[in-house]
Amino acid sequence: MRKLLAAAILMAGLVGLSASAMAQDLPIPGVEPAKDQPGAHEYPDPKLTYKFVFDLSGGPDSPDKVNPGLRGVAEFINTLAKYNVPASHRQLVVVFHQKSTPAILMNDEYKKRYNTDNPDIALVQAMKKAGVDFRVCGQAVLGMKIDPKTIQPEIQLDLWAGMTIPNMMMRGYQHLEM
Repeated sequence: MRKLLAAAILMAGLVGLSASAMAQDLPIPGVEPAKDQPGAHEYPDPKLTYKFVFDLSGGPDSPDKVNPGLRGVAEFINTLAKYNVPASHRQLVVVFHQKSTPAILMNDEYKKRYNTDNPDIALVQAMKKAGVDFRVCGQAVLGMKIDPKTIQPEIQLDLWAGMTIPNMMMRGYQHLEM
């Protein structure tokens, strides 16, 4: 009985250790992956390549809050990683336009416009490091009178989201609105 109890304690410790190690190995720090759902049938498949273009048109409730769509993409990335989808099988593009456009600004310009630091910069940088490709709609940049020099260096300026998204779809990316 003691051997069985010792084995159970050791196993519980290893499970706890692997869970904490897994949390440290997630590509986007501070963002939880999707919670496990007992009985769920579909999970990320490490054999598949996930090619998605995320359409970010919405913004946060206030300028001091992280864009919820951006946070959703980070959760998506960490969920794929949690289920061992390799980075080489995660081909993700985020397109900012409409109300999400302010997230692209460097901190100085964001602070001038909104009187607060840009809460999205750290998330954009972490996601870029994880291999995410960022784009912004040039028409939104023009409409908001944004100087392209004030766009974060991680973000590519494109002509128009209305062209970037269909082009990515024709290149085999699936479209997800966030």
